[in-house]
Amino acid sequence: MNSDIHYLLIGQLARAANTTKDTIRHYDELGLLKSRKRQAGSRLYTEYHPECIERIELIKGAQTIGFKLNEIKNGLNDYYDGTLDIDEQIQAISAKLEQAKRQQLTLTTVIGQLNERLIRLKQMKSDNYQMIRRSDCPSPSEINASIHKTSSKK
Repeated sequence: MNSDIHYLLIGQLARAANTTKDTIRHYDELGLLKSRKRQAGSRLYTEYHPECIERIELIKGAQTIGFKLNEIKNGLNDYYDGTLDIDEQIQAISAKLEQAKRQQLTLTTVIGQLNERLIRLKQMKSDNYQMIRRSDCPSPSEINASIHKTSSKK
């Protein structure tokens, strides 16, 4: 490693990358960051390469779009080594996109259910109901039928 590079201590890196020391330690344990150990008297310090600021930004960005840390590790190291395979990236991004679409469908169903329940409760309130009795609620089979009807409309 080049001695002209100014390495950062964990607190400096945490401030520069707008994250916590615990996050940095976790990423370092997983091999996502470039660090080295330095002895200073009786203390052992971990120093971080300045590119770790950008690495942390890339990691957080990848997590935002659904990638897990173990999925990020190989791609991140390949990126910095200059060996990132575009076909593998297309495959990984396509898989994440399909996963997100499935999650979106699930969320659409949940939103539909919540809207239906909210409408029913507001109607009950406007009809001067003070409490909800069991007899006023749909059965689980009616709820499931409503869910399937809602999701089949899409």
